[in-house]
Amino acid sequence: MPEKYRVLFLCTGNSCRSQMAEGWTRALRGDRIDVWSAGVIAKRVDPRAIQVMAEAGVDITGHHSKAVADLLELQFDYVVTVCDNARENCPVFPGRAVVVHHGFDDPPELASAASTEEEALAHYRRVRDEIRAYVEGLPEALVNAAAMSFRLD
Repeated sequence: MPEKYRVLFLCTGNSCRSQMAEGWTRALRGDRIDVWSAGVIAKRVDPRAIQVMAEAGVDITGHHSKAVADLLELQFDYVVTVCDNARENCPVFPGRAVVVHHGFDDPPELASAASTEEEALAHYRRVRDEIRAYVEGLPEALVNAAAMSFRLD
């Protein structure tokens, strides 16, 4: 077992779900996991994601959006795709990264149909809490999922 697992959370734009996952992992599992997040492309960190994470006591204001292409030289134990687009477009990583998919709904997409800001934020809060629940099960959930995943050599 490594001293600390090296985990990358990957989504489409590294603006919301992967940023939340990185924030939760640092806050809840930083003693066991070195964590990064990236997107298939880099956008910007979603202000609503920053807001709802702050409500939960996790500060992601210092995060910035990164493209996965900028991190390909890093060695990861696990790459967790948090949306279908990232799963379909996940690049090949050097080394022995285990790719695990655990999808979450897209808060900006859900919020686009909201009629009020509070209704929009409710979508972000729900997904934030789902991501927290997932992160609370790490790294064991990753180790268990590895048996059903494939390795990239």
